[in-house]
Amino acid sequence: MSQAMLTVKQAGPLALIQDTGRFGVGHLGVTQGGAADWISFRWANWLLGNAPDCAALEIVMGGNLSLVANAEVRLALSGADLGATVDGQPLATNTSFLLRSGQTLIFRQPRRGLRAYLAFPGGLDVPEVLGSRACTAREQIGGLRDDGKPLQTGDQLIWHGGVTAKREMPEGTKPAMPEKNCQLSMVLGSQASYFAGRSLYNAFNQPWTVDNRADRMGIRLTGAPLRSSLSGIISEGIPLGAVQIPPDGQPIILMNDRQTIGGYPRLGALTPMACALLAQCLPGTEVRLRPISASQAQVAYRNQMCVWQ
Repeated sequence: MSQAMLTVKQAGPLALIQDTGRFGVGHLGVTQGGAADWISFRWANWLLGNAPDCAALEIVMGGNLSLVANAEVRLALSGADLGATVDGQPLATNTSFLLRSGQTLIFRQPRRGLRAYLAFPGGLDVPEVLGSRACTAREQIGGLRDDGKPLQTGDQLIWHGGVTAKREMPEGTKPAMPEKNCQLSMVLGSQASYFAGRSLYNAFNQPWTVDNRADRMGIRLTGAPLRSSLSGIISEGIPLGAVQIPPDGQPIILMNDRQTIGGYPRLGALTPMACALLAQCLPGTEVRLRPISASQAQVAYRNQMCVWQ
């Protein structure tokens, strides 16, 4: 009996194998990686009854990524609506579905959101490197060939599990997608006091626009420049969601593939929930920063984690 698999008939611009990320290796200069919208990623795995950290596909933009099945398999899709179809029939997101032998799954283009997550029974079968299967292009690790590269035409995807039962998301739990002037919660950091009062006011009382200079390392926001009395700091560790302010005053939100240390002043850091939402924002999306306390951020995070209990 042949191995069940999906074959990449046509590669899109960026389809990466991701899991929850690579931790405990920052001192080696190796970044976190992992699914940018970790909430949608976890829902995709949940829909198949997978463990939360099973490797899945993170599909950016779509770009006519085409996958052909050689056997029947139940997959799950969550996150952005990228106009997915099975043999030309529209496929809803945030659900599991059967892909039968010979059928073709295609991701066209963004309709709502930017990143979709495709989960497989038991997770994708790829090598583990430094405790993770996540693709990281800069470090050239992870993925099918342990080179950090996205899927290419002709690649074959196999998975660990077998037949899975159908599951449905509880009502009201679908992952959030960007709306007009979507709110990004942020915890102020210790360097916030070095920013001028007018800059602090502008930071939270004006819309910011997601720039086209955006990738898995960082996302630039454009708006009225923010000014700090610090021209630079001794390089220090950079957390997920750190809001760095370079000399031009335009914030850079550091994401999953960020550098491990940095020397620009930081206004604070987005919450993990806000990072997931920002990862779904197309260039040109207007967002607003909303200050919250660390305790509020912790409660929101715990509440989200409880959904999957």
